[in-house]
Amino acid sequence: MRTAQPQHATQPQHATTAAPGRAARMGVPTIPLPPGSAHTARRTAQATTAHGPAVPAAASTGIAELLRGPVRPATVLLSVPAAVYLSVPTPQGTEVVGVLTADAARLPLGLVLSRRANGRPLASSPAGAPATVGGGRVVVGDLTVSAAAWWDPRPRLPGAQPALLPEGVRTLRTTLYGDAPHSAFTLPGLPGGPSGPLAALRGAVRRADLDAALRTATRLVGLGPGLTPAGDDVLAGTVAGLVLLGHPAAERFGAGVHALAVGRTTELSRALLKHAAAGRVSGEFAAVVRALIGQGDLDTAVATLLTTGSTSGRAMALGLCTAIDLAERTTRPR
Repeated sequence: MRTAQPQHATQPQHATTAAPGRAARMGVPTIPLPPGSAHTARRTAQATTAHGPAVPAAASTGIAELLRGPVRPATVLLSVPAAVYLSVPTPQGTEVVGVLTADAARLPLGLVLSRRANGRPLASSPAGAPATVGGGRVVVGDLTVSAAAWWDPRPRLPGAQPALLPEGVRTLRTTLYGDAPHSAFTLPGLPGGPSGPLAALRGAVRRADLDAALRTATRLVGLGPGLTPAGDDVLAGTVAGLVLLGHPAAERFGAGVHALAVGRTTELSRALLKHAAAGRVSGEFAAVVRALIGQGDLDTAVATLLTTGSTSGRAMALGLCTAIDLAERTTRPR
């Protein structure tokens, strides 16, 4: 996925004091803290630590429990110019928190800074170095970040089963597949051809067979290079799409994919699959979903998503199209 690897970078929206980025211009909502909490956050941000003052950030509500909870020890997974990812052990299992620059993808597990990457690692700590998360802040190396505002990574859609604009769905499919048949779609790093996992997934969609689609997930989880393999990105897009479209089997499908991910893929990818199962997605993905119901410019949103990383945006878009096709075929009256 885009910010999972050093070369990845897209635009997020920031707190109300931040310069608007690409996702901000697409209307990703930021939730200012209530007056009392905002005052506390400002005091926290201004508090001097052993490494200097804390930097304010807009934090995802998807990690609010971790940030508001007790201070927990964490470990650096990766520190690159656009992001630093931390592994946080909890009684419920290991979670992942990211600190993201303004030109990194707005992931549902992140705190977004107002500053852009400057070519140097965001934090001075290498992989495996200690860090802490909790008490309203993240401390890693010489970087201390506090939550000064919140943003919701689950797009707010009308109704439990929102209706998508048919012309919008056609535009998404045409942009993604072009003139080639769906079965011919390929992604770098994933086996192609009629016996490949993507072809098997499309076959399950054609047969309107959710169980077969879930079985295909055993071939896709962890498949591909990087901290978020392309196979996982496809599945994350499918899971999140089913959840946001209100498919009756979305919870079962998402739980099945997440269970498969344990021990078979990276910590970051597993965490993002868990967020997808709750309908929490990146700002770029959310913008496409909202545009499909008429909230925003679809061409701009799709173009932005497809340029996320080398393959991640296309993989997520493929997952969304898969979810739309499954929803159409498995919920229509017979």
